[in-house]
Amino acid sequence: MDQPLAMRLPKAELHIHIEGTLEPELAFSLADRNKVTLKYASVEALRDAYKFDNLQSFLDLYYATMVVLRTEQDFADLAHAYFVRAHQQGVVHAEIFFDPQAHTMRGVPFPVAIDGLWSVVSESANRYGITSKLIMCLLRDQSADSAMSTLESALPYNQRIIGVGLDSAEVGHPPSKFTAVFERARANGLKAVAHAGEEGPPEYVWEALDLLKVERIDHGVRSLEDPKLTARLRDGRVPLTVCPFSNVRLRVVDKLQDHPLGKMLDAGLLAMVNSDDPSYFGGYVGDNYRGVAEALGISDATLVALARNSFESAFLGAAERDAYLKRVDETAKGPTAV
Repeated sequence: MDQPLAMRLPKAELHIHIEGTLEPELAFSLADRNKVTLKYASVEALRDAYKFDNLQSFLDLYYATMVVLRTEQDFADLAHAYFVRAHQQGVVHAEIFFDPQAHTMRGVPFPVAIDGLWSVVSESANRYGITSKLIMCLLRDQSADSAMSTLESALPYNQRIIGVGLDSAEVGHPPSKFTAVFERARANGLKAVAHAGEEGPPEYVWEALDLLKVERIDHGVRSLEDPKLTARLRDGRVPLTVCPFSNVRLRVVDKLQDHPLGKMLDAGLLAMVNSDDPSYFGGYVGDNYRGVAEALGISDATLVALARNSFESAFLGAAERDAYLKRVDETAKGPTAV
């Protein structure tokens, strides 16, 4: 049977946390290898815990589970597992977030995480048919000094890192807290993105744009509450890396049928679909495409537009972007297209 268009379409994934791809089976395998005891007795018990009231309830479990990541091989195994699944979901380009502070704070040195990830990321085009880049995210619920220290640790690796991002608990941690950190990152040639307007207010999106000078907004679903902000995002063609399953699981919206993606597209916003933390939120990026198509009545033509938006928003050179857009258009012609 032919795959549905939602899976077949070549797509870029621009909002994916590598730690959020840690499936329970791999978590228990790594726990056994590293002699780590998890709070849950079994794979099934851990997966049953994936019921969240808000972003913080998810983060509590997210950080507790990643304690199994200890060695370079652990991070390599994690990246490998993601690329295998991403390939099955039509991903041909991925810009992958990783959270070094979540590891250094528990005694895992920065080089262990990045060397392990890089051993797979650097070979992703040859091994999986997926070009990829790394974006180092900073934890906004930690201090600006911690963020700056982490950035300094990362600068010697800036040939491996395309940019910096901002994630973790949003409410009460405005982007303005990290203005100096992002200024230093940009001065060293790094791209800038930031989570904003998920649980936090539209004002956080303004700050991310004006103070952090980001090139993409991660999530941004609350931007529609502010007509002036919506107009700015539309007129500036600012990408919004929307994560529908995540927004449902974290109670940003009650159900997928209520998701504002359709309204965002109708407003002319440059939005695309991503999976965020797919192990925890019920599906990878192709699953998200298929889910919104069914829940929101999104047409095949709009799915194609979403895939095109993902490449328009990626940190790619013009020739590489054009080649990917051509692949999208060829796939859209039918299941027999190359």
